[in-house]
Amino acid sequence: MRVDFDPAHMPRNEFYKLLTATVVPRPIAWVSTVSADGTANLAPHSFFSIASVTPPVVQFSSVGRKDTLRNIEATGEFVVNFTPEELFTQINDTATDFPHGVSEFEAAAIDAEPSLRVKPPRVAASPVALECELHSTLRIGDGTVVFGRVLHAVVSDDVLVDGHPEISKLRPLSRLGKNEWGTVSGVRDLARIRHEDWQGPAADR
Repeated sequence: MRVDFDPAHMPRNEFYKLLTATVVPRPIAWVSTVSADGTANLAPHSFFSIASVTPPVVQFSSVGRKDTLRNIEATGEFVVNFTPEELFTQINDTATDFPHGVSEFEAAAIDAEPSLRVKPPRVAASPVALECELHSTLRIGDGTVVFGRVLHAVVSDDVLVDGHPEISKLRPLSRLGKNEWGTVSGVRDLARIRHEDWQGPAADR
């Protein structure tokens, strides 16, 4: 038995809760920007993914018009900082709805470091940062999808194994439903099957 939910006949926030509880886990883009007057901003966005590899383009959605989106539209630059488990409380602090003009770096006492290719600073304690220039935006309903071309990536050698980021060292946070956050508690490794090696459906093997 299944229960039907019709978004056309539900309050917006109730269907939002359903979506965010079922589209899980969601990686987090911890986006740093700088306003036109030079104020640094930092905020987590959990509607985040990769749009293209060549050229390298990442994307995140801003639901509503927040400082992150305004700053990117004004300057054309941003940084996606990785969200490790050890920075859990600091990441949540930057989701606070501070008044416009307040720097989350300062309010949440988060150390910044200069970026190499863009003006927005990186989070010094984050093990990975993707420095981006604005590729384009797409307005869909109450959200705006922001596409950023990755100009430069930096990765801490503490999370590299044989030159590749290792999940057990990265320990990423993700967003779930309600006030829930996800951590990596187990990883399964399974390679894709080439057609020439196909032996039938998994249920029959």
